[in-house]
Amino acid sequence: MNRPDPADRWTAYRQPRAAALVRLYCFPYAGGSASVYRTWARDLPQEIEVVPVQLPGRESRIRERPLTSMDELVAALDEGLGPQLDRAEPPFAFFGHSMGAIAAFELARRRRDAGRSEPVHLFASAHSAPQVPDPEPPIHDLPNPRFRERLRELNGTPAEVLDHPELMDLVEPLLRADFRINETYEYHPGEPLSAPLTIFGGAEDGEVPRERLAPWSEVTRGASTLRILPGDHFFLTGPARAELLRLIAVDLLA
Repeated sequence: MNRPDPADRWTAYRQPRAAALVRLYCFPYAGGSASVYRTWARDLPQEIEVVPVQLPGRESRIRERPLTSMDELVAALDEGLGPQLDRAEPPFAFFGHSMGAIAAFELARRRRDAGRSEPVHLFASAHSAPQVPDPEPPIHDLPNPRFRERLRELNGTPAEVLDHPELMDLVEPLLRADFRINETYEYHPGEPLSAPLTIFGGAEDGEVPRERLAPWSEVTRGASTLRILPGDHFFLTGPARAELLRLIAVDLLA
């Protein structure tokens, strides 16, 4: 009897590709889920196998407790995805948007520090470089009305959710937990990664301007490229989506 892959609950919407040259693990933003990346396989070349990462507390894992610290999240990711990442073929890359960018970066560092394989490429999207302090006050512990008001201002939670009190009551604990992960994260200096790094930002992203993205180049010895795309903080779901995927493919298959 075949035992289930321990990574199965950590991934969703995956479409295995036997001939893939690289696997791209995609980490969601705060409040996001694996479904953010469910259509990427359709629009990326066959040589890239997309592996959307599913975190506890959402979609297929709705009954699980959301995690509340970056250390806890990265340790859980390492335990869940580690056996799959340790396989020699094919090599893997990480893409992370907003909170997911830091999770991907810290998972890569954890693996490097343990003498295990690193990603062949890291894509950090819409998040300040890890060593750059966040000037914004935290929102994860704000009173209910103000917390929901800030969510609306950030434009990442669908209006139909924000306007539905019963639905918000269900998703608010997850949102608070994810914002807590992001807002209590502390960067600890260490050896730079060796992987090439591509940094993506939104031209109209008021939360993460270009000057907060550029220092990502300091956390790797590999080549780094900063690319600014049209759109706000969530440019990956807007008109810039096609160009984002094109650039990912170019970097992975060059």
